[in-house]
Amino acid sequence: MITDRVIESCMEEVYSISGTELVVTDTTGRVIVKTGSIDEPDRDSICDFAMSNEESLEVKGQTFIRVTDDADTAFVLITNTGREETVCARLAAAELKNLVAAYTDKVDRNSFFQNLLLDNMLLVDVYNRARKLHIEASQRRCVFVVEPVVSRENNLIEMVKELFYTEAGDQVTAVDENHVVVIKALNKDDDKEDLEETAKMLVDMAGSEAMSDVRVAYGTIAEDIKGVSKSYKEAKMALDVGKIFYPLMRTIEYSNLGVGRLIYQLPVNLCQLFIKEIFGDNIPEEIDDEILTTVNKFFDNSLNVSETSRQLFIHRNTLIYRIEKLQKATGLDVRVFDDALTLKIALMVVNYMKYVNDRD
Repeated sequence: MITDRVIESCMEEVYSISGTELVVTDTTGRVIVKTGSIDEPDRDSICDFAMSNEESLEVKGQTFIRVTDDADTAFVLITNTGREETVCARLAAAELKNLVAAYTDKVDRNSFFQNLLLDNMLLVDVYNRARKLHIEASQRRCVFVVEPVVSRENNLIEMVKELFYTEAGDQVTAVDENHVVVIKALNKDDDKEDLEETAKMLVDMAGSEAMSDVRVAYGTIAEDIKGVSKSYKEAKMALDVGKIFYPLMRTIEYSNLGVGRLIYQLPVNLCQLFIKEIFGDNIPEEIDDEILTTVNKFFDNSLNVSETSRQLFIHRNTLIYRIEKLQKATGLDVRVFDDALTLKIALMVVNYMKYVNDRD
């Protein structure tokens, strides 16, 4: 809804240009703005006029003009009766009507996309509402979710809004206080590389402009407006999976989550049985950080002992000692592919269980 301050600013500008004295009220007769020394009409006259079907009416030397919002009376504009005053007042009423329509459209678009993301509309209502708001239903779109790593910055959503254009079909909104959602309109030839560039741009700009370290996750491309909700759900899942399994990554793509997506959807009791089977009572929390860092680097280097020892700046024999220490603790030799695969998945499951416990 348009604010009183916007109406005040508009009418004061009209007064400074034309000198026409005006009063703007709501339909209950409450005065929103008054310019010059014009007398305020009584509230009963305003209420009676607002409930009538008249577009304008002269009452006790003053002219009342209706300002509508989608055929309903939104405001009443009053000026002293006179040819010049009435012409200026009609122009002011037309300007105010356009302002009301613009603000209503802006608010309704944001509300529409929020309900679309949360699946709060029937499919038939999605298309009908999109048509009324002049939103292209067949536009290709992708949803990006931006989350601060530490806590949300107050100016983050404003910074993000400056990067995208409503005129191009983009929409920036929020469905909770912790995330900023970008619904990006795409060209017909935009692909995964373009999506990744957009995600990286969001991370870089948040760091440089909003001084905020953020993660950005995004879903698959929606070919139609009905697919926007699906893309949003994918982006939210990608964000959760990224925080659990890939904490150092700042851009996370839903279609590139790997085995993390599978583990994320497993029941907790099944995960507990798996961990018990692999580790017994000696879960990885009891393995020191040095060993875990070593084995993760070993995985990153495709089980290559020489490259891992070089990157860790340790002797080859030291690396082998740590691997053998891990083998004694878990019964798994990560130099053997099957054991390495089992341990890798087991460590990911442990991280998932920690996430679930912390969340609960």
